[in-house]
Amino acid sequence: MTEKPPASLALESLGIPHRLFRHSATVRSLEEAARERGHRPGQVVRSLLFRTGRGEYVMVLIAGPAQVSWKTLRRYLGHARLALATETEVLEVTGYPVGAVGPFGLATKLRVLIDPGVLAEEEVSIGSGLRGTAILLKSADLRRALKHAEEVPLSGVDGSS
Repeated sequence: MTEKPPASLALESLGIPHRLFRHSATVRSLEEAARERGHRPGQVVRSLLFRTGRGEYVMVLIAGPAQVSWKTLRRYLGHARLALATETEVLEVTGYPVGAVGPFGLATKLRVLIDPGVLAEEEVSIGSGLRGTAILLKSADLRRALKHAEEVPLSGVDGSS
């Protein structure tokens, strides 16, 4: 596969150094993805899309196995009602299928929140827009590329909705 992922093209336009990693087969878990990339699970950044009660969307970047504290996210956004976007909404809003979502080259401009755990790692991997392909880059470059993103502690053990 020689097609350049949309997120890679967006990073190139910003002058952000990165490299692509193409998985040889379908990845079935976060741990498997990390292992194949030579990373620990905490270096794999998950890009989660949330819908507010007003029908607005916000993307949360969180490190690997960490969970978003719904209570903290609700409080930070000032919305009592939040839901994870459906697969259809994810595709419509980001332009990417679930499992390939990253914060670059999106179909819609989104508010992006970054949990500090993402930036604690020297190198991270994120979705590229194409299934089976990840983008690897320094977390400092990720932060530089997302200069308008808000850094917010959102990880916690609160799994309530």
